[in-house]
Amino acid sequence: MTELAIKADGLGKKYKIGASVAQHDSLRDMLQSMTKKLLKPNGPKESSEFWALRNASFEINRGENVGIIGLNGAGKSTLLKILSQIVTPTEGHATIQGRLGALLEVGTGFHQELTGRENVFLYGSILGMSREEVEKKFDRIIEFSEIADFIDTPVKRYSSGMYVRLAFAVAAHLDPDILLLDEVLAVGDFSFQKKCMDFAKSLEQQGSTILFVSHNMFSIKTMCPRVIYLKKGEVVFDGPTDEGLRMYEADSRLAQSPWFQPERGQAPAITFTDIQLLDKSGTEKTVFDFGEKMTVRIRYQTSRPIKKADIRIGVNRADEIHCCTFSTSADQINLSEIDGEGEIELVTPALELVSDQYTTTIAVRENDQQICSQLGATFHIRHPLFQSNAYGVFHQSGEWRLNGIENVLSPATANKRS
Repeated sequence: MTELAIKADGLGKKYKIGASVAQHDSLRDMLQSMTKKLLKPNGPKESSEFWALRNASFEINRGENVGIIGLNGAGKSTLLKILSQIVTPTEGHATIQGRLGALLEVGTGFHQELTGRENVFLYGSILGMSREEVEKKFDRIIEFSEIADFIDTPVKRYSSGMYVRLAFAVAAHLDPDILLLDEVLAVGDFSFQKKCMDFAKSLEQQGSTILFVSHNMFSIKTMCPRVIYLKKGEVVFDGPTDEGLRMYEADSRLAQSPWFQPERGQAPAITFTDIQLLDKSGTEKTVFDFGEKMTVRIRYQTSRPIKKADIRIGVNRADEIHCCTFSTSADQINLSEIDGEGEIELVTPALELVSDQYTTTIAVRENDQQICSQLGATFHIRHPLFQSNAYGVFHQSGEWRLNGIENVLSPATANKRS
């Protein structure tokens, strides 16, 4: 019989926005509320309610790796905080079977003035380890974290990457039956991310359960055969990863870009109604190999004729680094006027972006004035060697000389070698 690790029954969390009497989830919340009362004793009392999570029910078996996915504000972090008992649910309840380790925010449980060594014991005790257990595992924790040279330095001088290394090392060596991870691995470099992923897989082989929150769908697909998709605080899908990712990516497509706001009260001159990413055979997909061409097909609808249009399709990395932009104007494509419904296709050159997650952006300029900007579709580039932490944004082969002797490598030779 399959053993349950987590059972959630109708979990919900409600917050009061702008309330003079707040709901306190921790001592810190209570102290903040008391301070606000002292500073503004006659402040506004109006409040509105906001459900960060509502009616979340699911069961997770021992030994499962489950991804928690959703757009920003979907309730992912709230769910993990409830499961880790950091936050008390407004409604419903959760049953946890086994020892739980949680790594939810960088530096959670660390005291800024204490050294790394002192914080290992502090954080270990917060996670439920005895001092004797921490002492026994201390050398392994420090070796795993790879920050031995800084272990006696106050953590207030640590970088965010050092925080993650030390916190993950402690949480992992708790030998948890259940491990909750909330986007924290996005801070570390690739080699440490891979090390953590490998460690998580070893925990899975030992029968541990892992809940993994990430916006990196490539990592989710690599680690998790099952996903729970949250949308506006509710579970809208619970099942196979590929199907869940298709729903997530469909909801992510053609969202309004945060950096462009159209004129209030005016209908947009052009709206993009669909976007597809295709390979050279015309197959729609979201994972492309390094050096592969990609076709971006977008459909549009205009509310008026657009003169001298410049269609721009950009590519941003997951950390919001802008990688490149393709432009009809820059490529000397004359679009004297576009009107009504239509379709535009861009066939990119061979994409030599390194392995990472990317998002397309679509913008339209008319007479050199921007009139539209939308997020497009998300895709991934994969390559076993060319990773963003070591190779930046793209990789092309160069010509090398050693002591004046030429050794010219073509891109094809370099790709075969890698």
